Amino acid sequence: MRTGSDYLASLKDARRVFVDGAAVDDVAHHPAFAPIANTIAGLFDVAADPASGMTVADGGATANRVFTTPRSREDLTAFRQAATTWARRTHGWVGRSPDHVGAFFAAFAAHPEAFAGGDHDFAAHIAAYHRRIVQENLYLSYAIIPPQVSRASTAHAWEGELIQVGVARERSDGIVVRGAQMLATGGAVADEIFVSCIKPLTPEDADFALSFAVPVDAEGLKLYCRRPYAPAASSTYDYPLTTRFDETDALLVFDDVFIPWERVFVYRDVAGLRRQFFDTGAHVLGNWQAQIRFMVKLQFLAGLARKVAAVNGVDKFPGVVEKLGELASLAALVESSVLAAEYGAAPDEQGLWRPAARAVYGAMGLQAELYPRALAIVRDLVGGGVLQVPSSVADMINPDTRADIDRYVHSPGAPAGERVKLFKLAWDAVGSEFAGRHHQYEMFYAGAPFVVKGYAFRNYGFEGPLADIDAFLASYDVETTGSEQR
Repeated sequence: MRTGSDYLASLKDARRVFVDGAAVDDVAHHPAFAPIANTIAGLFDVAADPASGMTVADGGATANRVFTTPRSREDLTAFRQAATTWARRTHGWVGRSPDHVGAFFAAFAAHPEAFAGGDHDFAAHIAAYHRRIVQENLYLSYAIIPPQVSRASTAHAWEGELIQVGVARERSDGIVVRGAQMLATGGAVADEIFVSCIKPLTPEDADFALSFAVPVDAEGLKLYCRRPYAPAASSTYDYPLTTRFDETDALLVFDDVFIPWERVFVYRDVAGLRRQFFDTGAHVLGNWQAQIRFMVKLQFLAGLARKVAAVNGVDKFPGVVEKLGELASLAALVESSVLAAEYGAAPDEQGLWRPAARAVYGAMGLQAELYPRALAIVRDLVGGGVLQVPSSVADMINPDTRADIDRYVHSPGAPAGERVKLFKLAWDAVGSEFAGRHHQYEMFYAGAPFVVKGYAFRNYGFEGPLADIDAFLASYDVETTGSEQR
C-alpha cells in the first residue's frame, strides 16, 4: 500500500488545473490545494498502518479495506469501521474522501454482468480497473452530473455540439470525448476521475450515455475550480476547518480527450447507466459510506455545541439542554440508520453484501433537513460569541492587544486563548465561506429533494404497511358498524 508521501509525489504530473485564470504548476504545493492534499496523504498513511485495522490481505499483498468488495457480514462491518476511521480523521468534513468512489467500484466489480449489456461487453474492463484501484490504492473523484445548461431538457436538445461530455468519435483503440461534466469534488488532487451520468437520459442522448475513468493528467482534460477558500484563511487558529479540509469542486472540460477501450465501462447505452448504479448495489454501498461520514460530522457538531454551552456556563439551563437534546437526537438518528443498514444487510445473487437500502435512503431522505437544523442549533447556542472574537491570530500575539483580549474575552474556566479558539472553530463550522459551501453540499449531496426522497420512497417497502392497512380495512364494514351502533 502506498503511503502519503507516495501519493503526494504522484500529484506532480501534467494535470491542467485552473484557478483565477492561471494553470497551477504543482497542486501538491499550491496554497489552494496543498492543505487538502496533505489531509488525503494523512488518510493514506493511516490506512497503511496495520494498527489502523484498515488493511486486509489481498492475495500475497496488503490492500486498503475500503476498496475491497464486502463478501460477508464481517467484511461489511470491517468496511464500516475502516470508513469510520477515515471519517474521524477528517471529522466528517471531507465529503469525497477516496473511500466514496472506491465503494462504488467495489460494487461494480461484484456485478460485471451489468457492464456486459447493450452492444458491448465491458465486464472484463470493470473487473480489471477495480483490481488497479485495490492494488495501487488509488484516489478517484467522480463527475456524474451534466453542466446546468438546462434542467428542463437533456443534452441532445441543447444548443451547441457536445456541451455535456459525449462521444466525438470512435477509434479502433478507444473513443474521443468532448464536452464538460460536473462536479468533481477533490478532482484537482485525485489520481483519476470516474466520469458518467446519473441524471436520467432519453434514447436520443446515446452519445452522452458513457462511463469511463480518466487520469487527471490526461491530455486535453482541464479542471476549472471554484474559488478555493484555503488561501484566504489567515491561519489555522482562525480557520481550523478551512485550512485542512477545503475540497475544491471542479468543472471538467474535455477537449477531445482520448479514452482507451479498457477504461470504458458504458458506451452509448442509456439503460447501462442505470444498471451500473442500481443493479450492482453501487448506489446503496457508496451512499452508506456517505452516511457513515455524515454520522461522524453530526457527532462533531454535537460535541462542538456541547463544548460551547459548557464554556458559556449555560449547559444546565432547561432551554439549552432541550436544544442539545435535539441535536443529540439528530446525530443519533443518522448513527442508528448507519447501524440499521448494516444489521439489515444481506448478500445479493453475486455475493455482494448490500447495506439495507431502507435505512440508507431513509437517512439520505432527511439529510437536507437534518443538516440545516443542526447548524441552526449550533448558531443559536453560539449567539454573538462568534462575532465577538479578534480579527485574527495576530491580535493574540501582539502584546499591545493581547492584554485587552485576556481581560474582556474570556469565560470562567476558559481563558481568552481557549475561548477565542473554540468560537473561531464554531464560526468556521457555521458561518465562514467554507461553512456555507458545506451547508449547500449537504443539502444537495445526493441531488434535488424530490430525487433523494424518491430513493426513500422506492426502497422503503410499502408492501407490508399497505397489506396491514388493507387487512385492517377488511376487518369491518358498513353492516358491522351499523350492528355495533344498535
